[in-house]
Amino acid sequence: MTSYPLATTSWDERELEAIRAVMASGHFTMGERVREFESAFAAFVGSRYAVMSNSGSSANLLMVAAACHRADSPLRPGDEVIVPAVSWGTTYYPVAQYGLRLRFVDVDLRTLNLDVAQAAAAVTPRTRAVLAVNLLGAPNQFDQLESLCADNGLLLLEDNCEALGASFAGRQTGTFGAMGTFSFFFSHHMSTMEGGMSVTDDRELAELMTSLRAHGWTRELGDDNLVHPKVGNDFDDLFRFVLPGYNLRPLEMEAAIGLVQLDKLPSMLAERRANATRFLALFRGRDDVIIQEPPGDSSWFGFSFVLSGPLEGRRAQVAAALAAADVECRPIVAGDFTKNPVIKLMPHDIAGELPNAGRIDRDGLFVGNHHYPLDEELQLLARVLDDVSAGAA
Repeated sequence: MTSYPLATTSWDERELEAIRAVMASGHFTMGERVREFESAFAAFVGSRYAVMSNSGSSANLLMVAAACHRADSPLRPGDEVIVPAVSWGTTYYPVAQYGLRLRFVDVDLRTLNLDVAQAAAAVTPRTRAVLAVNLLGAPNQFDQLESLCADNGLLLLEDNCEALGASFAGRQTGTFGAMGTFSFFFSHHMSTMEGGMSVTDDRELAELMTSLRAHGWTRELGDDNLVHPKVGNDFDDLFRFVLPGYNLRPLEMEAAIGLVQLDKLPSMLAERRANATRFLALFRGRDDVIIQEPPGDSSWFGFSFVLSGPLEGRRAQVAAALAAADVECRPIVAGDFTKNPVIKLMPHDIAGELPNAGRIDRDGLFVGNHHYPLDEELQLLARVLDDVSAGAA
């Protein structure tokens, strides 16, 4: 057992019993439990609609696809989408796969999120949307982002896969955009093995994602749906294909686990925030690290550092010292994503310089946060940094 692991299980007998109940039912593919979990999740985050999929990455794909298929002002190939330069690959891939043009802007070094002033400067006549990412649990500055989008007629989308339970001005992140996405992977705030969710208040977008999730057919849509009229004959309506869809369906087992995890989520979030209080007390004000200090109420996916002062340029040494102390760490998501070789396969522009993303790429790392107290683990982390700093002085 690692002294300070990056991720740990939050399951107990309740999740195992939920799995056994699905096994006993004999119905494993998407069904009633998925619908129940979608309804409960929508109520938890405060959205009208929720569409479950097999991963957070798939949730992003459904979100972008729905924006391209909506009847009113759909996104079209060649349209620009402003994105932060620091995020995970599957934030960006659906944008490129739909022929849209990524427009990368720098991030704020303390929040790690999109620099709104840089985003405003990056808007061109071709810009149609902003895809904001709430990185490592931290809300974006949504009052400013909403004003930017309103002033320029831009569609706001949210990748909230790392920020379940975060809020800004009393409203949950993932619900500010026309659509928002969530991930239930093992290392995230709640886990259903694999799994994701897309939420929206827009009925048409919800129905588009529902159809796109399962083959692009009309089977799961109501008779009065906004995607394509039904003929009233089940034999035909069950097999009518109207959109170029996918098979991104979740399993009943994942939804059953999700219902248990959702019940636990408030207490797990509370413990993560208690750990954040401990973390801030230990590391705020140090001259050798810049820590994440987000606006709003973060759900603290993990605890990040941008090495500074005596530790700047020494990430390899810090990572080795942490490994020797049995503390797991990772780069801050994918660092500056524009430095990845895959970028040459994706239509994109870089708006201005990316000094903060570059700094994060060179000197950034993060450690885990958990649903149980981390007093000893955080003290260990501080000792390791103290030792490396003293050796570098």
